[in-house]
Amino acid sequence: FTTRFLRALTKIRAQKPISSSSPAEIFRRYRRIKVAADKSMAYSVRSRRIWSRAMLWKLRSRSYRRQDPCSGRRSGKTNQAIMKKSSNENTTTRREDGVGFVEEADELRQLVPGGETMNLCNLLDETAHYIKCLTTQVKVMKKIADFYSF
Repeated sequence: FTTRFLRALTKIRAQKPISSSSPAEIFRRYRRIKVAADKSMAYSVRSRRIWSRAMLWKLRSRSYRRQDPCSGRRSGKTNQAIMKKSSNENTTTRREDGVGFVEEADELRQLVPGGETMNLCNLLDETAHYIKCLTTQVKVMKKIADFYSF
């Protein structure tokens, strides 16, 4: 992750130096860094995880739309085709007292990339791995910030 992310940051820095500190320019720079971090994290995991396949698909489709916005054509692959390893079962597991477990799982599905297509067992497994990767991402970014702040 770290090597890919540092390469991406170098490319971002080389693309266009900061000419202004307008809110729009700061937001554009923030978005480029965020996309670089997400892409680096997903590429480091590759297609071994459902969340990384979903994230890579989202990033690829976003760049495809940006390259040719007038074509109106969509990529031949769908999200489900990219995430073929995922289970398409829809779990309706409830706690024994019947209170809100499905709603909590649905909220979690919205947070984890590709979570919409996962059953509960896969969702929990993918969530744990995704959190671990996000934690690593934060640690790396913090070390980079600490290094450049001195």
